[in-house]
Amino acid sequence: MMMSIQRQPALRLETSWLPASEERDQAYTLNLKNLSSNSLANFTLCISGPGRVDPAVHIEGGTIGRRLSNFTEFLPPENFELEAGKTWTLTISALSWPFQHWTDGATGAYVAFADGGTLALSVEPTRSLANNAPLKRGAEIYPVPVNPPVPVAIVPWPDVVSVSGKRSVPPGFALNAGNPPAIAAAAAFTDLVEQLFAVEGIVRPVSEGGMPVMLDVVEGLAPEAYRVSFSSETVHISAGTQTGLLYGLITLGQVWRGAHLYPHAFRFPVEGEIRDEPSMGWRGLHLDVARQFYGKAEIKKLLSILAWNKVNRFHWHLSDDEAWRIEIDAYPALTEVGAWRGHGLPIPPLLGSGAARTGGYYTKAAVREIVAHAKELGIEVVPEIDVPGHCYAMQQAIPELRDPQEAGSYHSVQGFPDNCLNPAREKTYEVLETIFRELIELFPFKTIHIGADEVPLGAWSGSPEALARLREIGGDAVAKAHAKRLNVITNTHGADDIDGSGAAVLQSIFLARIQKFLAEQGCITGGWEEAAHGNVIDKARSYLCGWRSVEVSAALAGQGYEMVVCPGQVYYLDMANSPDWDEPGASWAGWSEPEKLYNFDPVEGWSDEQKKKLRGIQACIWSEPMTDRAVFDRLVFPRISALAESAWTKPADKSWERFKAVAGLMPVLYAYP
Repeated sequence: MMMSIQRQPALRLETSWLPASEERDQAYTLNLKNLSSNSLANFTLCISGPGRVDPAVHIEGGTIGRRLSNFTEFLPPENFELEAGKTWTLTISALSWPFQHWTDGATGAYVAFADGGTLALSVEPTRSLANNAPLKRGAEIYPVPVNPPVPVAIVPWPDVVSVSGKRSVPPGFALNAGNPPAIAAAAAFTDLVEQLFAVEGIVRPVSEGGMPVMLDVVEGLAPEAYRVSFSSETVHISAGTQTGLLYGLITLGQVWRGAHLYPHAFRFPVEGEIRDEPSMGWRGLHLDVARQFYGKAEIKKLLSILAWNKVNRFHWHLSDDEAWRIEIDAYPALTEVGAWRGHGLPIPPLLGSGAARTGGYYTKAAVREIVAHAKELGIEVVPEIDVPGHCYAMQQAIPELRDPQEAGSYHSVQGFPDNCLNPAREKTYEVLETIFRELIELFPFKTIHIGADEVPLGAWSGSPEALARLREIGGDAVAKAHAKRLNVITNTHGADDIDGSGAAVLQSIFLARIQKFLAEQGCITGGWEEAAHGNVIDKARSYLCGWRSVEVSAALAGQGYEMVVCPGQVYYLDMANSPDWDEPGASWAGWSEPEKLYNFDPVEGWSDEQKKKLRGIQACIWSEPMTDRAVFDRLVFPRISALAESAWTKPADKSWERFKAVAGLMPVLYAYP
């Protein structure tokens, strides 16, 4: 049961980081200041944030109490009393991963008292004692140049732009649609611009000066292809599908906004044509809603922004160690327990959440509304339930998923103990098949992503059930070898280390069974690249997301797997925009500024045969550093537009200078250019 939250003496927590040098070790310092006139005793300090305090760190001023991943409880010295006006200082060194950015430190904190009460603390960003530059928040908006290199503002850049002349910008457009696909496209576009640019009045009747736009359905064009034809009195948009017509309208809307908002720089053409179709079929964005929760309205607006960028896949990461985010009728505990974090709850405060119960989940009604909204915008939604690893929250909700005789402990790279569903338990498959049946009913695209990433080397090494299953498969020697991995702690980002281990054998059993079940339901199975372990899944009914490198993705394509390329060094949007401390974000995979992402070749070195297995590319938002929504904007925009153009526009037609001149017109989630 969660304890009550009480008000206590005024306290302030200040944190700082001193990087290591030849003369000194690194130092992460926490100063808890008592600003009141009363002394403080019988308390502990609890913090959370992306940076983790490992068990092996050196601490001066206190000791570690409870610890789970990025949540740490600090205990003062015995009989310690924080007197009025005094400061309790903790100095931590020898972190396994030194801090690189201002979002790495504590982003949430509170004091817990012996009587069960708590006191929330305001937390300022961690200061670097080696860099005092102003901290960066909010999207970087590139200014529109006086003389841009192109006459019209469009992202992603079309296949053919052949327009001429300049006329006064029409007040808006009156859409004329006479058949179901055209009517649906007109309605979707009207809703889209109302959400993104309500005050601009892009869609308006003839009585308000709206220029007629004729929407025509024609044969012979690819599903997402379109043509926009300009004349002095009307605009004609033709396409073979509703989505093609919508993309044509979005291009017209972008041309209009450029000329309307920046008439000195861009024109509205008198005549000419734009012909267009994408170079890649899969143009995706992944969003992790487990580490940070995003409400229905945020998701719907993000989908609208994706549509404005002609992104057509939304990979929805609905579960992880930190939370379970989707309603499942058969197992209400998944959301009753797994969707919430807080002091005294099964899942403690993590990644900036405080003592108060916080979190959330998507009801089935909300999911249906979001999926329908996405469909109108030409976006297919792929849900992810990350298994067999990354299941700490799921296990808190359904304890029967663990072998009751399991002893010892293994840890994931993120510091969660024993977080993998047991492949040797029949209960595992009973629960997952029930969950997936409910998911399939909600997601008509019938593509289910099962994660399969980052299973620790020592997974299930203390489970008698798992070891017995290993004996059945590989004999006593394999089982004994795996049992020796008990108490393994994994401290590196990677998963190749499980290849050839007992964990890999057990994971292969799991993957083969789950993928076969999903195929029997008519579904395609998605997985991170680790789903290739054991080479057991049906390549004709699956695809992989290659997150490690272009070379790994190429190798998997060479083995016959269909690939969505999303290397962390470039396409992970939680990575910072630069190596500088004043930029927010993560750093374990490096950093990637927008220009670097834009110019990146996702199939560099691939053979023609390997390229046949390319589905497309995808950016991934992992939410650990995004407690502050201004940080979300800083990390995601304009990089998602750069990804969109990389997926849509032919490489020979790309131009960073042209893109930069236009990208400032693209919408962002929490503010507008």
